[in-house]
Amino acid sequence: MSRTKSALLGALVLLAGASGTAVAAVPADPAGIAAIPCTVDYKVQNQWDTGFTAAVTVTNNSAAKTSWAVKWAYAGNQKVTSGWNAKITQSGTAVTAANETYNGTLATGGSVSLGFNASYSGTNALPTSFTLDGVTCNVDDGSGGGGGGGGSDPSGRVDNPYAGAKVYVNPEWSAKAAAETGGSRISNQPTGVWLDRIAAINGASGSMGLRAHLDAALAQKGSGEEVVQLVVYDLPGRDCAALASNGELGPTEIDKYKTQFIDPIAAILADSKYASLRIVTTIEIDSLPNLVTNTGSRATATPQCDTMLANGNYVKGVGYALAKLGAIPNVYNYLDAGHHGWIGWDDNFAPSATLFKQAATSEGATVDDVAGFITNTANYSALKENNFTINDTVNGTSVRQSKWVDWNRYVDELSFAQAFRNQLVSVGFNSGIGMLIDTSRNGWGGTARPTGPGATTSVDTYVDGGRYDRRIHVGNWCNQAGAGLGERPQASPATGIDAYVWMKPPGESDGSSSAIANDEGKGFDRMCDPTYTGNPRNNNNMSGALPNAPLSGHWFSAQFQQLMTNAYPPL
Repeated sequence: MSRTKSALLGALVLLAGASGTAVAAVPADPAGIAAIPCTVDYKVQNQWDTGFTAAVTVTNNSAAKTSWAVKWAYAGNQKVTSGWNAKITQSGTAVTAANETYNGTLATGGSVSLGFNASYSGTNALPTSFTLDGVTCNVDDGSGGGGGGGGSDPSGRVDNPYAGAKVYVNPEWSAKAAAETGGSRISNQPTGVWLDRIAAINGASGSMGLRAHLDAALAQKGSGEEVVQLVVYDLPGRDCAALASNGELGPTEIDKYKTQFIDPIAAILADSKYASLRIVTTIEIDSLPNLVTNTGSRATATPQCDTMLANGNYVKGVGYALAKLGAIPNVYNYLDAGHHGWIGWDDNFAPSATLFKQAATSEGATVDDVAGFITNTANYSALKENNFTINDTVNGTSVRQSKWVDWNRYVDELSFAQAFRNQLVSVGFNSGIGMLIDTSRNGWGGTARPTGPGATTSVDTYVDGGRYDRRIHVGNWCNQAGAGLGERPQASPATGIDAYVWMKPPGESDGSSSAIANDEGKGFDRMCDPTYTGNPRNNNNMSGALPNAPLSGHWFSAQFQQLMTNAYPPL
């Protein structure tokens, strides 16, 4: 979703009604959106003498669907030559775009995006009528519902960089996945490229550097749109509450972060060679939320987090990164927003949004440098818990009082991300921001996945018997036993959500199960030790971690196999 919205296609759009007569379609207002069964945003993104690339975003305002088909007709000789995110067929001037196997579910209020290349000669008039499963849709500029459309702001940025675009498949990760038994089923999925130390910019230990990835993305791009996903992750005193992902820079090395990490990244991304790519940057995961939850008098506080709060270098570093990268027209900054099991409590929720606003307006940054936020990065929180809600009670006791929920306001990532988006807008972020949710490891499928609610003997048996998330405690984060792949990456899956992404590449370890000497600045965190009995951050429960794990970021075959076995939706 964009920081600013384009103008409507027209105050009135003429659509061909069911009777064949022209009817005036008034753009939907929020109060009346339920009366409009569907909206379609069709935009030509690139056009040349003999062809064009188009993006189509469909928002469903009627009953939820398990399959769908969008139809339109051309007035000229346009011919679809290739497409993505839909099965596209054409008979004469009539085009049908039907769901793929992975994106047939279309919730009420949910959106789906697809794209295609086509040829033409003469004029390339826009289609004037669209149907969703036979029902005529309104025409939208992308400002309502869903994850946004393809409209642009003056910088050239689009509403949602994922809409109508392919997403870069990292060949290094893809090769590791394909080498695993059964791994070819997902080896062509897009994943994030992690820039987690200065050496990663030019390529560490023989791996691809940033330019190599961008060059590979250009090769994958072809004539369509291509998103490249980067994780920018090397703050001073990084991850002050988790030793497994401690970084190379000390708490005071803010100048080194700016000049040796952010500046070189910005210089590469600003190269005109890469101007045709849509570059999504995930900014400094697990940093700012630590300043809210792990400082001061809280039981979860650490001296390291108190230091980073006092010296301000998390805020300064994030602000600097947003300002430098946000100045590049084809870069889309998404700031990390933790997950529901971290900042979903009342005393964390609003303060986190306020702190993010502080960071986004420091070191020369403004809210216009923030395209959106990402939740659940490298975490395991379930996308949607269907067997209970936060409003349920059992024998008069609220679900919020269960040991699992523990007074949190949210039980899953989707409800949290949508609510937190509203909170962010309320503190001054642009109303067009969109959310990303990392679904790389939150599927929780397999034989342990509940098929219905738990027993109502107590609120705990009800919640524990029905929850998909099978972790011992919501605070457990390292190489979790029983986890599975979640929803496959897709654009505009739900209201306010720009995309589901696999920003954390499945199969890459969260941290080592025991201390391993290394030159990567990575420590040993007992939360990655399966024998560890916990700390206040997980209410002194067992860690739930898998054994024999390598250093964070290194390939962990046993975890990768488990994620495939427990995938939901199943592979």
